[in-house]
Formats: sequence, structure tokens, C-alpha cells
Amino acid sequence: MSDWMQANQRYLNGHLARIRARLEAHSDPQAVSSAPEIAPVESDTPAALDTLCTLFDLSAFERDVLVLCAGVEFDARFGSLCASAQADSERSYPTFSLALAALENPHWSALTPNGALRYWRLLHLVENRPVVYSPLRIDERILHYLVGLNSLDEYLAPYLQSVRWDHDLPSPHEHLARLLASSLSDVEPVDQQTTIVQLCGDSANARSLIAARAAALLEHDLYCLAAEDIPTTLEGIQKLVRLWERETLLANRILLIGCERLNAQATEQEQTVYQLLSRMRAPVVLSVSERRAHSNLLMLTLDVERLSSGEQRDLWQTAFGDGVSLDGQLDLILAQFDLDVKDVYAVAASAQVDPKRSLWGISRTQARTHMDDLARRIEPAATWDDLILPESQKQILRDIAVHVRQRVRVYETWGFNTKGKRGLGISALFFGGSGTGKTMAAEVLAHELELDLYQIDLSAVMSKWIGETEKNLSRVFRAAEKGGAILLFDEADSLFGKRTETKDSHDRYANLEVSYLLQRMEAYRGLSILTTNMKDNLDAAFLRRIRFLVQFPFPDAAQRAEIWRHVFPTQMPTQNLNVERLAQLNASGGNIRNIALGAAFAAADESKPVQMSHLLRAARSEYAKLGKPLVDAEIRGWDAD
Repeated sequence: MSDWMQANQRYLNGHLARIRARLEAHSDPQAVSSAPEIAPVESDTPAALDTLCTLFDLSAFERDVLVLCAGVEFDARFGSLCASAQADSERSYPTFSLALAALENPHWSALTPNGALRYWRLLHLVENRPVVYSPLRIDERILHYLVGLNSLDEYLAPYLQSVRWDHDLPSPHEHLARLLASSLSDVEPVDQQTTIVQLCGDSANARSLIAARAAALLEHDLYCLAAEDIPTTLEGIQKLVRLWERETLLANRILLIGCERLNAQATEQEQTVYQLLSRMRAPVVLSVSERRAHSNLLMLTLDVERLSSGEQRDLWQTAFGDGVSLDGQLDLILAQFDLDVKDVYAVAASAQVDPKRSLWGISRTQARTHMDDLARRIEPAATWDDLILPESQKQILRDIAVHVRQRVRVYETWGFNTKGKRGLGISALFFGGSGTGKTMAAEVLAHELELDLYQIDLSAVMSKWIGETEKNLSRVFRAAEKGGAILLFDEADSLFGKRTETKDSHDRYANLEVSYLLQRMEAYRGLSILTTNMKDNLDAAFLRRIRFLVQFPFPDAAQRAEIWRHVFPTQMPTQNLNVERLAQLNASGGNIRNIALGAAFAAADESKPVQMSHLLRAARSEYAKLGKPLVDAEIRGWDAD
């Protein structure tokens, strides 16, 4: 135990003994009981009790009430003394009535809700009784503080997450951190005019690290509160605000409110945030992707810009130091990945643990942390050999891969981006019937380019709330930028239907949603793919803004035969399969794969190789599922020996 802790405990014990003597004197006026002398704490840091009195402006009587309540927790004798002093064996607890009668310099204002003891929740009325007779209990946070332990309040702990950063920041981020620290440095912990600074930018990690650095410069701790975790009731908000303000007085702490997951209920959540901010008198940092304004709040805004290529290069070299060589890899990594500070240090740490693993693979995995909560990742397994398409369509797909692979050279090294930023995104429309290979083609491209493929569920992205679809799309594209992932907007017919004459505000807004998505696709530095079964429903103006159009035709007999040749894994046992007869079946590639899989299960159940009879049974089941008749011409000869 430190010298200060020991001295603080002696000081507290002295006050406990003094209050105990007051209780003894009140219980038995004839008894002789003298208050001990209390030795001051010989340190630059005052005793916790004195600091508490200064912070909350407690009177001597309020201090003694608090010590009385603490005594019940620390000293078993206090309970019997309270009962004796109140002439009631059942009342072995302190009350305001007892305090007013037994302690020096009593005043009624100490009992009021606006008095420091109750306003700051230093103690609690335990039962719903008249105020003067209600049992009093010291708050646990305050009890621990008195003995020298300054831990976070138990009620606040589930809401808050500590944010620390012990590494260097890129110079632009360091500059912002110092600006933020300066704006907070001269502010009282609890002031009538709260100081709100909003950090705006695409990277939530960058914003939180800047705030953490600013807090460190001020020798404060930073805690983050997610907007969606703020209580929704006024009572809950008031309690959280009051306890946090108390924390800022008890310890050097700054609050960061993260507004990263405002979704379809964003209007309500934002209102909850502003209700909290309008009541908060402690400094607050707001972390938002886009600027927000509120008529009743004064907010200072600091924009967190994306790091330049040179700054990103410096960041990687600083993070890796001399631990791992970046020779020959950094240019490729920087061209593809837009990882923030925290991600880069995570990649560096992973590379040191597993130096045999490629930096590309580590970076790709790290980028997934931003996307996995927003879309379904498809693990690409298909290769060019699995894709059965006419050569002209395959060539377009190869051209798409070339554009993605050579994007940096053409745009940046050769300066094509100086001719204008519009249309630099690589977009493609895959159109054709169901099961013709559109999703497989996206897998092939992801496998070829060693990139992640994410399937976007438009039904989850689209919202009835005006402006919410754009927010959801923006969140997806921002996250995807980290790793340049391939985005697959599958079955996009619902959003990209042919735009007709605008009849009402809903039609106008639907058109705005389409235009916004096209703008984001044109600005996205990776590849975004739309698929549809009905190209004719798309208007010409929309098609002109898509760089690649790839038709996926229904396979002819020769292509179906090729699909059948490739559909079974090499280790799958087969017997007497007739590919030409199988190709008679007028089915798409997707249906053929379903039939092959069904036949495999049937054969496995019989412990036999897959035979034509198994495929016939599976074909009948697939066609029944589709509600189509299976004509004799398609399966002629399938049951022949």
C-alpha cells in the first residue's frame, strides 16, 4: 500500500472515530467521549474526503452525514449506535433525522433533492418513506473513492468502453488531436455551457484514436458511449448524464459518443443523442461520419480527412518499423487497401506473429472487420474452368479483371484521373435468367483478383425512411473501400426497375435512390456488380453509366454438356454417366448443380456411385420444385442400362 493510501486511511478513520463519538454522546449524554485529533495527510494529494468536499462543495454537516453513512459500511459498531441514538432497535441505520439531531451545524438544505448529497447521488434514500426517516446508504462509487479507489461507476460501466492508443499518429491526425485537446483544455469539468466537438470523417477508428490522443495530451481517460446504447427514457438519460458529470469531477475523464450505427430508426436515435447533449454540462466529443447540426447546441467541428498516399506510406513504415520488410509489397498494398491507423498496426502485429503469411492476405483479413457486419461474404471457390460461357462473354469478364488490376497504373501513374473524377469506378451489370452463372462469374473474378466478395441484400439496405437508403448504401461503400472488396448487388430488379413518369413524391425519391447508388458506384475505387434477370426493365440512361454489360445466356446443349462434365468433384464416384443424354435436359447451370447434388445424396445413401438413375430421380425432384413438367424428350435414354 502506498504512503498516501495509508495516510488517507488514517485520515478517514479519524473522521469515522469523530462521528462515532458524536453518536455515543447523543445516545448517552452522560457518557464521556472525546473526539480524536485527526492528523492531516502530508502529501501534495489531499485526502479523498477533503477532495470530495471540495469537488461537490459540501458543507461540514454534509461531510459528516456522508461519513456517518460510510461508518455503517466500515465499522460494525455504527449500526448499534444508530439504533441506540434513535431509541429503536430496528433502526440500525442512519437517517436525516438522526443526522440533524446528532451532528454539528445541521441545516435542512442538505436534505433537498438539489442539495449536493442527493443531486450528485453521493447517498441514496433506501425506502419510500418520509425523507427524514428514510434509511440512508452511501453510494458504492463514493465509498470506494473515500478509501482511494477511483474506478468507473458500476452503473456506467456497461455503457462505456475505454479507448486508449499508445502508438504514434500520422501528422494530420496528431494536429487534429492537439486542436481537440486545446478546445477542451480550458473547460471546467462541469460547466453551464457544455463544450461539444464533433469529429467528422469516414473512419470511425481514426476519429476515436484522435480523441484518445487528445485525452492523453490532457492526461485524461477517454470513454466511448455508442449512440444506440443511450437510454431511451428521459429518466434514464438524466441518470446517465448526472453520473457521468460526477465521473468528470471525481476523475479526469472525457466522453466520446460514437454515432456509427444510426440505422432505420436514426431519427429517434439522433434525437436521443441530442437530448443527452442538451442536458450534459461536461465536455463531449461526438464521433460522426457526416456533420450534424442542432439549433440549440453550439458545436465545434473538426474534419478527419483521408490520409494521402504519402502519409499512408509513412504510416505503414512507422507501424512495421524494422520488424518486417515491406520491400516489393507496399506499393501493391497501398494501391488496393485503404486501412486506417488501427488496422495498419493490427496488420503489423499479425505479420510479426506469422511472418510467413503474405501481407496481402493479412490486410485482406483485416479489412473484413469493417464489412462483415454489413453484408454476406462469399468465399470464392469457382475458377475460369468452372465458368461455362460463350467466349465473348468470358473475354468481357477478363477485361473487367484487367481494369481492376491496372486501375492504379492507369488512373494515378498515367494520370487519367486528372481528366476528371467521374466514372472512375469499375461497374458491371450481369443480366440473364436465374441459374445462368452470374454469381459464379463474380466468384471467378474475386478468386482471380484475390479479393473478398460481398453480396449485398438490397431488401435490407432499402428503407421506407427518407434518406435512410442512402445512409445504408454509404455505410456499405465506406466499409468496402478499406479492402477494395467486390460488391455484388444480387437480383437488383426491385431497385433498378425502368423509371417511368414521376407521379408522386415516392417515385421521385425512388429515382433519387437509384441516382445515389450510381454515383457511389462511379466513385467506388473497387468493382461493383449488379445482377438482374430482366435487363429490358432498365432504362438507357441507367445503362450508359455502367462500364461493362455481360449477358449470361441460357446454355445450349453443348454448353450444358460441358457443365455436366465439370459439375462433379474429381473424388466423386460415378458410373456410366452419359453426358450427351444429360445435356438433353433443358436446365440452367444452377439447376444442373442442384440435380447433381441431389443425386450425390441419393447415391451416398445407397453406398453406390452416382448413376443415371440417381440423376433421373433428382431431376424429377428439381422440376417439381420449379413447377415445370419434365418431358420425355429431355430424359430419353436416362434409364437405359
